Amino acid sequence: MGNPKAFLTIHRQEAGYRPINDRIHDFGEVEQTLNTHQRREQASRCMDCGVPFCHWACPLGNKAPEWNDALYKGDWQLAFQLLSTTNPFPEFTGRICPALCEKACVLNRFNHEPTTNREDECAIIEAAFREGYIQPRTDIKRNGKKVAVVGAGPAGLSAAHYLNQMGYSVTVLEKNEAAGGLLRYGIPNFKLNKSVIDRRIELMEQEGIEFRFNEELRIKNEELPADGTAVADSSLFTLHSSLKDYDAVVIATGTPTARDLKAPGRELKGVHFALELLSQQNRVLAGMEFSSDERITAKDKDVLVIGGGDTGSDCIGTAHRQGCKSVTQIEIMPRPVEGPEDPQNPWPNWPRTLKTTSSHEEGCTRRWNINTLEFLGENGKLTGVKIQPIDWKPNPEGGRPLMVEAGEPEVIKAELVLLAMGFLKPEHPEYPDNVFICGDAANGASLVVRAMASGRDAAKKVNEYLV
Repeated sequence: MGNPKAFLTIHRQEAGYRPINDRIHDFGEVEQTLNTHQRREQASRCMDCGVPFCHWACPLGNKAPEWNDALYKGDWQLAFQLLSTTNPFPEFTGRICPALCEKACVLNRFNHEPTTNREDECAIIEAAFREGYIQPRTDIKRNGKKVAVVGAGPAGLSAAHYLNQMGYSVTVLEKNEAAGGLLRYGIPNFKLNKSVIDRRIELMEQEGIEFRFNEELRIKNEELPADGTAVADSSLFTLHSSLKDYDAVVIATGTPTARDLKAPGRELKGVHFALELLSQQNRVLAGMEFSSDERITAKDKDVLVIGGGDTGSDCIGTAHRQGCKSVTQIEIMPRPVEGPEDPQNPWPNWPRTLKTTSSHEEGCTRRWNINTLEFLGENGKLTGVKIQPIDWKPNPEGGRPLMVEAGEPEVIKAELVLLAMGFLKPEHPEYPDNVFICGDAANGASLVVRAMASGRDAAKKVNEYLV
């Protein structure tokens, strides 16, 4: 390490966000950047800790100490080369990853000032694009075998990238009009500008990957024989005619089914899944037009977000930019502990502590231990939501705690409700041996970085199967 004691004299410095009064009026990325000198200073704080728990915590196995050291020494090209050995898309994780590595950083244990790995990562990859370190590979030797990847989200893109580098002819089939999955249709532009995705897809196409959009291949049990087994013909996947000519298929279709809330009044106009709002807003920013009846907007409305996770937070930021009157977010689970430490999940594990996002900072009433009883409306339109404070007590039979009433029901005024309660893990039939599942389609909803790691692992399994 170039300066293993820098952490003793240099404090953690984050780039921070654009001013609230500025950023809520547009969908530009809210996060700012440090200058080159400051970024190298931050990289120097990566200490010679002996056991790099950051590497252990990262699903991709990123070698943060190595590329931070190269960055500190000013060798941006080497830093990029080291980073890209484990991470196919640092421009994505550098913007939206919760940085498991930083919570596992020894400095986080030491003084709660971990190295700024995520921001350093983003700075490295942006410098690589800017300086021309990234060039499409034109020397890939093809092995004569073809692989189809169903789904162009982070897992599918990762699998396609690695398979292509191995020499397979890769075709990515995507049901939407563009690639990215939740990167494009779930995460708001103020966290990830979609030009960042377009830049990467263009590079992947230049390297020989074929993308076919607006092709939805429904994978359902009823498409299989009555005995529940898949049909294989000379090891070719025959579940769908479009896939019969491929030597292997990677299913990376994500978790398309959102968790619903079957409360009375669910059918009222104004109650929507979170992704209905988020995906439509991203499409509007991309130039797509919707009729007034189709358009979902928070403009001049009191908004209620049900669900306390990142998707709910994205709804809050989007509602502000659409011109909402107010935003309230409720969560059925208890309020997380105040950070930075979580006694129930100590370092180097991820602390389940209270998270305040840039969207929360923009204005939001947050409440926990709240159960939704009923959606209220007039003339078919939502006007409010009846909720009730609750508490949780241990279940004498073990398992999930029991919900008990803890207060009188009340009504929250709302003309727009957004359901952000997570997604259901997909169920799959039994597939033939040349079909591989990865990402959220295999594991249920999780982080982008985990999806990318799963896509990489699926590519390795495909290669092991076909070699």
